Amino acid sequence: MSEFTHINEQGNAKMVDVSEKNITKRTATAHSSITVNQAIYQQIVDNTNKKGNVLNTAQIAGIMAAKNTADIIPMCHPLPLTGIDVSFNWKENETSFTLNIQASVSTTGKTGVEMEALTAASAVALTVYDMTKALDKSMIIGETYLLSKTGGKSGDFQRPN
Repeated sequence: MSEFTHINEQGNAKMVDVSEKNITKRTATAHSSITVNQAIYQQIVDNTNKKGNVLNTAQIAGIMAAKNTADIIPMCHPLPLTGIDVSFNWKENETSFTLNIQASVSTTGKTGVEMEALTAASAVALTVYDMTKALDKSMIIGETYLLSKTGGKSGDFQRPN
């Protein structure tokens, strides 16, 4: 059984020391989603929201969230990120529209960027909600999860389809 790495001898939280780890290229991609009604969908695709371009603003929010992950997740190391990309695609049903969000983050460092990718994807969904909640507050933010990661001691990960 593995030991908890973020707990010290007194049972208190600690930040893991990564100074002995190798510097490698590390990437992570996360997914999230938000399901909206037709009025919100139309407002987003027609770019008629009074607060501005929803997807552009959400994309910037995701990038900013990835860059600031260590400020809000207590045990995350501040990382020099080398790339962040946020992309979207719509899945349309008869009564609802789901915006699928993908956030990819990369770095060259001693620890991975999974938390940065997950934080970015979450922030995108939250920003879409914030910018469109005046129309309808019953939107549903969907599951947020890691799609893939590369680099580091634990090796690569790819979520099965």
